[in-house]
Amino acid sequence: MKALTWQGKRHVTVEEVDDPVIEQPTDAIIKVTSSAICGSDLHLYELLGPFIDRGDILGHEPMGVVVEVGSGITQLAVGDRVVIPFNIACGHCFMCRRGLQSQCETTQVREYGSGAALFGYTKLYGQVPGGQAEYLRVPLADYNHIRVGSDLPDDRYLYLSDILPTAWQGVEYAHVPEDGTLAVMGLGPVGQFVARIGVRRGYRVLAVDPVAERRAMAQRHGIDAFDLTDTVVEEMRDLTDGRGADSVVEAVGMEAHGSGGVKAMQTAVGLLPDAAARPVLDKAGVDRLTALYTSIDVVRRGGTISLSGVYAGDADTLPMKTMFDKQISLRMGQCNVKRWADDILPLVEDDTDPLGVLDLATHHAPLDDAPDLYKTFQRKEDGCIKVVLTP
Repeated sequence: MKALTWQGKRHVTVEEVDDPVIEQPTDAIIKVTSSAICGSDLHLYELLGPFIDRGDILGHEPMGVVVEVGSGITQLAVGDRVVIPFNIACGHCFMCRRGLQSQCETTQVREYGSGAALFGYTKLYGQVPGGQAEYLRVPLADYNHIRVGSDLPDDRYLYLSDILPTAWQGVEYAHVPEDGTLAVMGLGPVGQFVARIGVRRGYRVLAVDPVAERRAMAQRHGIDAFDLTDTVVEEMRDLTDGRGADSVVEAVGMEAHGSGGVKAMQTAVGLLPDAAARPVLDKAGVDRLTALYTSIDVVRRGGTISLSGVYAGDADTLPMKTMFDKQISLRMGQCNVKRWADDILPLVEDDTDPLGVLDLATHHAPLDDAPDLYKTFQRKEDGCIKVVLTP
């Protein structure tokens, strides 16, 4: 089959690889019909190479049709149309029963002290072959699927794999008060959905992004969008009686704009041999924290910051005095996809498309175009906000 493979920093290629096979009775194989490029895939493209082997298959936002099931499968049949959550969970352990599927005790990657295994996301998360491919093996498939209908297009359902539940969790974790103000840092795909969910819930939504096309997309959905300028914090305070937003969802993560010194450090670590770079990234890695620092400035005293953007540094410096003095609550973590899927599914099937799932993808392309589109997506060129691949 064809699959998108990692070959080095900013170097991915489509290669012919072996088709996946049933390895455990609880596996299923799907033929992938759509697979998106996620913003967190760009962290692999740029930063996390020391934890990836040449030839690893990327991608964790797939959907498709079941073509084979293992002997232990009871909840799926050949021909079922399914979305595959990005985290791999068992559904019955202590963590899964509490809605913390991203911490599943059955699939935790204990070698690296990580949570549940993820598709297509480095040794840190199990090195499981990903979904930017023609076929995908799904472990523990009775639980790790969301069955969907056959009538609506893939774009209605595809984002259930990751970014839509991630946005939903981000808003839930933000604890926005009734009729409150929600600030959104970053209007990439997750930030777009965070803002739209906020509008649907009746919040006043103020969003920040330096890219004009992203701001324009958000404005189509009733969101007040601001450029990332030196005065944006004061502008947002002025709009909230001088206090700041009740809640902030930070949807950018470790590669935020700014932080030039940290970017240089990340680049330097990337030049080390993998064996030397891995312990540095694992124990002394630092992130670009501009979006988080801005969130701390924007949130009001007693407010909540919810982190949806991915972070990987264990040596980051936070302004603890300010956070303590402002009595800020902080919530974060990988999304627990299955926890939220049942709440979201009716919305993506609604004829009115209340979350605008059909107004997100800016680029649809065959899998063969993926290497060029990784580059376009990273550079934010050609108005690129979301890429959907068709294997």
